[in-house]
Amino acid sequence: MADLVRLEKKGAVAIVTIDRPDALNAINAAVVDRFNLAVDEIEADAGIRAVVVTGAGRAFVAGADISEMKGMTPLEAEAFSAKAHRIFGRLEELPIVTIAAVNGFALGGGCELALCCDWIYASTKAKIGQPETKLGLIPGFGGTSRLVRRVGLAWAKELVLVAEPIAAADAANIRLVNRVFEPEELLPAAIAAGEAVAARGPVATRLAKEVMQQGQDADVRTAHALEQRAFGLSFASDDRVEGTTAFVEKRDPSFSGK
Repeated sequence: MADLVRLEKKGAVAIVTIDRPDALNAINAAVVDRFNLAVDEIEADAGIRAVVVTGAGRAFVAGADISEMKGMTPLEAEAFSAKAHRIFGRLEELPIVTIAAVNGFALGGGCELALCCDWIYASTKAKIGQPETKLGLIPGFGGTSRLVRRVGLAWAKELVLVAEPIAAADAANIRLVNRVFEPEELLPAAIAAGEAVAARGPVATRLAKEVMQQGQDADVRTAHALEQRAFGLSFASDDRVEGTTAFVEKRDPSFSGK
């Protein structure tokens, strides 16, 4: 199981790689369990300030493992969906920045995994979509909700109901992905973005992500109130003292994360 999801560190950036290339990194129960352990490791390591999620070989994640799902009863399928929701939700709720580096097929559960990240970078070779209705199924790992929030209701309906994958450039046009890179540039670009985030004030980064995450579903007055409170909290941090002092002294800050 340990090899199904690899966790490596490059400085303050963790790189999580789904590693079932012979199965196009399809998600089965073992992958979900191992991914959960990777999140445990990330949460326990205060030195990690950003995470990049990618796939081994020519796929990001080509979907859930249909051979494993084929024999599931309705109750077993609901339990599998609930488990994946819970564990993917842990990725989404991490207080540090998460970036999906979509190197190839990101279909079904792969698209849903990418949607749990704060943003998505994609290779020019990427194909992204929710093809579940072709199999008589619906998205089961958060696609019907996160996709709507990412691209809007109409585009989400087209992706889910037509069930055809789209190219990276089209995904960028509908704001499903932030940027598109040549294949050899994708992972370095994602890591560089993670390193840039890691160099910012950790307390401020955590507060800003939290406010945006909570505020997206709130009315504007509530969202503004969340921002005002977090802005005040940031002034209680050592990072704020260091950051503002470094700015005045015209030097790079050295943040402690406190």
